[in-house]
Amino acid sequence: MSLHTNRLINEKSPYLLQHAHNPVDWFPWGDEAFLRARAENRPIFLSIGYSTCHWCHVMAHESFENEKVAKIINDHFVPVKVDREERPDLDRVYMTFVQATTGSGGWPMTVWLTSDLKPFAGGTYYPPEDRWGRPGLSSVLLKIAEVWE
Repeated sequence: MSLHTNRLINEKSPYLLQHAHNPVDWFPWGDEAFLRARAENRPIFLSIGYSTCHWCHVMAHESFENEKVAKIINDHFVPVKVDREERPDLDRVYMTFVQATTGSGGWPMTVWLTSDLKPFAGGTYYPPEDRWGRPGLSSVLLKIAEVWE
């Protein structure tokens, strides 16, 4: 039995249900998350993936099941998880942004949004810590939180 259960436990998507026991306090896409982001003046941490995506599972295990990474996300952001197979419309909008700003795309897709859903940073897979010449998710989260403040 997991120590954690978040709002995704009430979703139908197999992908979202895979994240229902993460220590990340996930919201499904919707008004509850957007109202929280506005009320607390916090950016949205949007993660889009799908149930058969290899790197989505890797990032979930390395970062979204990691208490330290989850604490950074929960303390500084409103985390929102989307299944790209359920919401191809959202996937298309935010993938266009990621591709335009980074030159590539893929899943899992990570995008930081203002409370009015405007993307301001994004990428694909992030390792939990800096490695392979890539910034780790923890470093990116802390830098975005610092700049946001």
